[in-house]
Amino acid sequence: MPEQREKERAPGRVTIILTGGGTGGHVFPALAIAETLRQERPDIQLVYAGTRGRIEEKIVPPLGYKFVSIWISGLQRGAVLGNLLLPIKIIVSLIQSFLLMARWKPSVVAGTGGYVCAPVLLAASVLGIPTVLHESNSYPGVTTRLLAGRVSRLYLGFDDAKRWLPGVRNAATVGTPVRTLEGVSRSEACGTFGLNEEKRVLLVLGGSQGAAAINEAILQNLETFEREEIQLIWQTGEQHFPRVAQALGTKGVGWVGPFITAMDRAYAAADLVVCRAGATTLAELTGAAKPAVLIPYPHAAGDHQTRNAESLVRAAAAVLIQERELGRLGSVVLDLMNDPDRRSAMSRAAGHLAKPDAARIIAKDILDLAGSTV
Repeated sequence: MPEQREKERAPGRVTIILTGGGTGGHVFPALAIAETLRQERPDIQLVYAGTRGRIEEKIVPPLGYKFVSIWISGLQRGAVLGNLLLPIKIIVSLIQSFLLMARWKPSVVAGTGGYVCAPVLLAASVLGIPTVLHESNSYPGVTTRLLAGRVSRLYLGFDDAKRWLPGVRNAATVGTPVRTLEGVSRSEACGTFGLNEEKRVLLVLGGSQGAAAINEAILQNLETFEREEIQLIWQTGEQHFPRVAQALGTKGVGWVGPFITAMDRAYAAADLVVCRAGATTLAELTGAAKPAVLIPYPHAAGDHQTRNAESLVRAAAAVLIQERELGRLGSVVLDLMNDPDRRSAMSRAAGHLAKPDAARIIAKDILDLAGSTV
């Protein structure tokens, strides 16, 4: 281990700590930045600080990044013991974060949201390490509102977010970094999911954790989709998958699973997307130029998912259905599937909203802060 740590601290090697977790909306922007940093500086050392048991622990290590866990959470509804432990978690997470800085000696620490960002970015700023924070949503999360005034650079996905950050002068609106979504043909993508490329494909996403209400609405419309020969690529979420699998039985509706890892191929195969309206999902929709039916999560802070969705609806790139209106989902999907001209127009409108340079802009600034050149 001493030899390994000495190697980790090799002179001249730039180390960046990335942090963000809890949901895909926090993790995937961080991974998009990491991917760009790797492209720009193949020799860079990237360390990811996340929370054990959350999505980041599952998807980050297989990508080849060092994963370090921080013990932290937010207030949890109904979890009395967990909330009683919160003050202890805050103290422990700060100690872990200071030790993290001491061990890895990062040139820059960059966060993309979630509770785990708070202690890690705070420790870095106290130690004088340059810090970068990206906020995807139109309504900033708790971490952003707490640390916006402390970080070296603040980036926003929506310009609207500035009105919730009074007094903050260092914010730049760049869009949300997304994973690479290009370079896959529809034929190849359909083959990945075992689908017939001659038939229409509906991609269903409830966010990285799934959405029970969307899953139930899709189940209610399965016979209609089957009759119309509409195939599904359906991400149910881990906790909802057993219920969906049981309801499906032996029905062959396309590809159904708890989580999609090959999102580039899922988007490439899709003719239409039904999904939540998280900022990262919308950035991926516009990046992939896909028409969508957006169903905002009704309990999102500040109803930010509805605000997010409205930006696409105003541009005629998406249709908005509130969760209480899910009874009409089937008819909306069919109308769009049977109107290829409208879907093409929506695709073009979505593409015009894309901000493909977000990850590159942030990565370049991280390297500049680290004293490097691109």
